[in-house]
Amino acid sequence: MRSPFRVRDRFNINNYSNLGQRVITGIIGAGIIVAGSIISPWLYFLIFGLILAFSQMEFYKLSGLDGMLPLKSFGTFLGLSIFTLSFFIGMEHLNEKYYFLIFPLASLVFFIKLYRKSDKKPFTGIAYTFLGLFYVAVPFSLLNVAAFSVDDTFHYEVIVGSLFILWASDSGAYFAGTKFGKTKLFERVSPKKSWEGFLGGAASAFLVAYFLGKNFKSIEEWQWLGMATIIIIAGTYGDLIESLFKRSIEIKDSGKSLPGHGGFMDRFDGLLLSAPFIAAFLKIF
Repeated sequence: MRSPFRVRDRFNINNYSNLGQRVITGIIGAGIIVAGSIISPWLYFLIFGLILAFSQMEFYKLSGLDGMLPLKSFGTFLGLSIFTLSFFIGMEHLNEKYYFLIFPLASLVFFIKLYRKSDKKPFTGIAYTFLGLFYVAVPFSLLNVAAFSVDDTFHYEVIVGSLFILWASDSGAYFAGTKFGKTKLFERVSPKKSWEGFLGGAASAFLVAYFLGKNFKSIEEWQWLGMATIIIIAGTYGDLIESLFKRSIEIKDSGKSLPGHGGFMDRFDGLLLSAPFIAAFLKIF
């Protein structure tokens, strides 16, 4: 009789190569996010709220490694508050006037830091607390704006489509860069990234955007291609900026939560910089 522990060990994700872990984690994570977003806006809200919380706590933890003392718990609470307000206002469960709650809540950061006697540089901690909000919480909150931007109705296609384009860009860049990469894209920050990888990612992203435009009519075909352009450029810069952040504190990955990918910020860095541009693009055009 086979031991159940041997069967379990056989399916331990750590037994797979980095690429294998990356693929398995990607399929499971993508399945949860896509299914949740399609099934219900409330599931989308729960899933992305958790991703936001984990990403923001990860950012504050990394800031602490560099000697900073942001308000981890309260900063994450503020981030979730902004995300929740934007979603409930989009769902028309709250009036837009409640956005003004953000400002007094955010001002509490100064009051809390005033009473932290152990802080030698309180304003540095304050700055990093707010940086976590602008770098992580605001982009995720703007995804809500993008989802409701078409006709004040939640359109999962915008969220899922943006992610498909981003994943296509990342995957295309990874495989094209691995096979053909020679010309360095931004060697000072990320030595492994290449122009060949960038072009492979761009081709994959435009192909997916073209398919989305033919099958999802919540926005126009040219808007899907416009979103692809945004994600290709802003997503690449988001990856580079996060690499710059990690390099400044001399670490490889932002965390170990997602096997094969690193941390939540490693996985969603492209989305953090793309989301503000996507929301502005869909609201204006």
